[in-house]
Amino acid sequence: MKKALPYLLFFILIGNISSQNDSLQIQSKKTPKLFVNQEPLSLRLSYSNLEIRKKTNDSTYLKIDLFYKTENELWEKLQIELRKRGHYRLAQCYLPPIKIKINKDENKGTLFESNKKLKLVLPCSTSKNYNDYLVKEYMGYKLYEIISPYHFKTRFVKIDFTEIKGNKTKQRNLNGFLMEDIKRIAKRFNGKEFKRSVHPLNLNDLESARNSMFQFMIGNVDFSMAALHNEKLIFVEKNFIPIPYDFDLSGLVNASYSFVPQVNESQQLPISDVTERLYRGFKRNPILMQKVRQEYLQNKEELLKVVNDLEPLFEDDEPFKIARSYIMGFFRILESDTKFNSQILGKMRAK
Repeated sequence: MKKALPYLLFFILIGNISSQNDSLQIQSKKTPKLFVNQEPLSLRLSYSNLEIRKKTNDSTYLKIDLFYKTENELWEKLQIELRKRGHYRLAQCYLPPIKIKINKDENKGTLFESNKKLKLVLPCSTSKNYNDYLVKEYMGYKLYEIISPYHFKTRFVKIDFTEIKGNKTKQRNLNGFLMEDIKRIAKRFNGKEFKRSVHPLNLNDLESARNSMFQFMIGNVDFSMAALHNEKLIFVEKNFIPIPYDFDLSGLVNASYSFVPQVNESQQLPISDVTERLYRGFKRNPILMQKVRQEYLQNKEELLKVVNDLEPLFEDDEPFKIARSYIMGFFRILESDTKFNSQILGKMRAK
């Protein structure tokens, strides 16, 4: 009877963790039409990269017309406003990341209804392989949809882009994806965005562990829940929920411009390549970590289906094969007690 006690305690604790977090998963409000259909959406855009860089900022936008193809194969026009956004990608990339703003009167009754703000994630360059980098980053968002109910909804887009270059134009075919605004996620769970930093140990335990395990899965160290770097927070039922974004510097994407970031000016992470995994989550209850481990293992087939279903979006076979192999490498770690203990439990941060 005494030997059974630890197992009984394990299941009691698991039950408590589950019940505490299940209450957070409030019935979400209706998903906006834009994100219901997950077929790639065809867009037509025309603007000057130079003008976007020189004439827009946090408060200044350019008005342009966006054309999108409906399910009836008809083209509809929507007036939108664009501005540049981002930091590292903005400095490094030929195509600046874009923030879209849509007037409520303009989007009413359209595919974009109820989306006042959107991010448009574009490839860094117009070179062919950058389209595949973009697909791999999009893959990260779709994987996180399986892992946590608290995620950014996204929609893959195929863009017929007319780049205005002085008196000339250049036609480009780009991959991209649209991302909802953080306020839409908060609204979906009857919560609100929280813009101040919160110590990671004061965040919801389960969602923090899921988040950190996901970052390990995709080989991403370019995030900080404490500093809100590539993480957003929502406040739901007295819980702080972290939501990750921006995965282009991850090992899964392995972009040509990627690098291993420093923690600070004096501390370098103990990896030399972004494809090396390093667990960066804070110390959590080992029972909770085992629960999260089992969640990932139980969802293995569904997560791999996400990867496999995106294969048609790749322009080359090799980047897809490498991405799939990279995710499989994560599951080999989870399936081994020795590797899980040494590479995850043994790497949990105290500070």
